[in-house]
Amino acid sequence: MDPIVVVGGDAAGMSAASKLKRERPDREVVVFERGEWVSYGACGLPYYVKGEVESLEDLVSIPPESFIEEREIDLRTGHEVTAIDREARTVTVEAPEGTFEQPYSDLLVATGARAVEPPLDGMGLDGVFTLHDMDTAAEIRRYLGLEGETDAGDAPDRVGVIGGGYVGVEMVEAFAAHGFEVHLFEMLPHVLQPFGPEAAAVVEDHLREQGVHLHLDTPVDAILGDDRATAIATGDEAVAVDLALVGVGVAPNVELAEAAGIELGDTGAIATDEYGRTSDEHVYAAGDCAEATHVVTGEPDHVPLALTANRAGRAIGQTLAGDPTPVGEIAGTAAAKAFDLAVARTGLTDEERAREAGFDPVSVSITTGSRAHYYPGGEEIRVTMLADRDTGRVLGASMVGREGVAKRIDTVATALHAGMTAHQLSYLDLSYAPPFSPVWDPVLTAAKVLDGELE
Repeated sequence: MDPIVVVGGDAAGMSAASKLKRERPDREVVVFERGEWVSYGACGLPYYVKGEVESLEDLVSIPPESFIEEREIDLRTGHEVTAIDREARTVTVEAPEGTFEQPYSDLLVATGARAVEPPLDGMGLDGVFTLHDMDTAAEIRRYLGLEGETDAGDAPDRVGVIGGGYVGVEMVEAFAAHGFEVHLFEMLPHVLQPFGPEAAAVVEDHLREQGVHLHLDTPVDAILGDDRATAIATGDEAVAVDLALVGVGVAPNVELAEAAGIELGDTGAIATDEYGRTSDEHVYAAGDCAEATHVVTGEPDHVPLALTANRAGRAIGQTLAGDPTPVGEIAGTAAAKAFDLAVARTGLTDEERAREAGFDPVSVSITTGSRAHYYPGGEEIRVTMLADRDTGRVLGASMVGREGVAKRIDTVATALHAGMTAHQLSYLDLSYAPPFSPVWDPVLTAAKVLDGELE
């Protein structure tokens, strides 16, 4: 029997390969990874640039040799799959020793996503970076002189970040930690758009308190410079910078699958069924290149996050081992750090999107304490929660605060997966102790107020 082949050696690919080998040690599994890094935490790259993570190796979950020697997976780094022949069930592989054809019985496409490069003049200048891989993070530190002598000539002291999403906000903190003057450019009215305007406004005030120069509702026209980036142009203004970090989102790497005639979904990612199977019954897709079903809307969505990739890969590995296992639905649950603040979200946080999905949304925003009012050290938490007027079903929430935010959002995510109403959520028996929560946890308080609005 031909081996099962995996294209891509990060979260989804290695989770699938590992689970399959645990369940079926007799099956041959070949993983092709075009780079040299596998199974690493890309979400930790801003903290490597900041210096809180000392080395890139610290971000690696499992080293390649462990997959090969301990799990007996045929992992081949530096091997790029350039074509899929679905009829012959082979993939074309470019390797250091030459190009060859690899047969497969089943194939998993786990090609991930890449940082979007907007059509801006100056994207090719020295000192302009996107951040989506380990090597680029190292290049940024070298360019800024954080590893000794700088690649940028004169020592840099001004940094521009284009894009106020997860990466942009986290990199703002990383640059500011080294004493750089930081400018953040966002074409929308708020940063962190998926978290909703209420949470974003709190984050923006905090960024300004930290000395970050915010340029909101400000499209970038070009990055200026002769050989190296020297300024970011917006309208009639040119803001001087020594480095530009472009973080305007990611795009799924679907070219390999698309060229093979595998169907893409409306999101632009690879369309899959509940088991991660594509339009070809012998080809699966998982991770940042694939769609998943949103638990609230019931529709395909593309939310490239680490747990989604790991979970789907593991389920597909189980399916390929002979035990069909759904990859699970997603709620888009996420958290981000902005200096001293944590911001988190799950489900639908935008009323307009909720209406487009067929709901009649009702939302409330409350501010309450993270601990009992008499216990020292408590901080305010701002919670925004949405529900459907007709059914009372909770649709989503966002939160922002200095403590107790990142894990509280998980309670709401659980409610979304259970299809709970605001009334049911408000009556959950959550833990209470003065150092950790008020008697009425902020999640319960928001749900209680929302339930009142619905009534």
